[in-house]
Amino acid sequence: MAEVLLLQGVRKSYGGGASPRVEVLHGIDMALAEGSFAALIGPSGSGKSTLLNIIGLLEPPTEGELQLAGGATSGLDDAARTTLRNRYLGFIFQFHHLLPAFSAEENVLMPMLAGVGRISRADRERARMLLARVGLAEHAHKRPVQLSGGQQQRVAIVRALMNRPRLVLADEPTGNLDTQTAAEVFALLHELNREEGTTFLIVTHDPRLADTCQQQFRLLDGRLL
Repeated sequence: MAEVLLLQGVRKSYGGGASPRVEVLHGIDMALAEGSFAALIGPSGSGKSTLLNIIGLLEPPTEGELQLAGGATSGLDDAARTTLRNRYLGFIFQFHHLLPAFSAEENVLMPMLAGVGRISRADRERARMLLARVGLAEHAHKRPVQLSGGQQQRVAIVRALMNRPRLVLADEPTGNLDTQTAAEVFALLHELNREEGTTFLIVTHDPRLADTCQQQFRLLDGRLL
């Protein structure tokens, strides 16, 4: 099966000059197959957020290579990285970051505005289909304040899937939810993984949720165990 993500010898350091240089990632080798469902786990301070930022093309590694969908990313300028990010990646965060002045459907369509600058009829149909798929058809025109925490996170999940990403990066997507709602949201991610064929890499502190994943990557002190 083809690899959607490949990291080889990735290192990340901060500081330098007048400040001592500190390396937080130490030679990370990692591969994700197309359509896989994986967890990234580890204690606070282990480097998970830094690794996720590098995979999400939000910051470059100090050393090593990151390949996304078979293409190398080293040497790309900011504009090229932004284009690649919009084309291949989706993001889900612990806090949904929905825009309060816009409806659920309008929030879901934001990636299309950011990526291509317009919204087509097909985009609206996909947004409504996905909202219906996660049980929010009747809530499409409500604003975030009118939705529960679990419903808001479902909107954020749909938003991440709008541009048909090859890889969705989820940073503690259930960390702000109660246990039952968290389990429901995680089950939904599994269903979307199977039905959409999207690859998921999920940061979670919950070992019960991590155990439902096909793969687990355990990070400790900047090293994959």
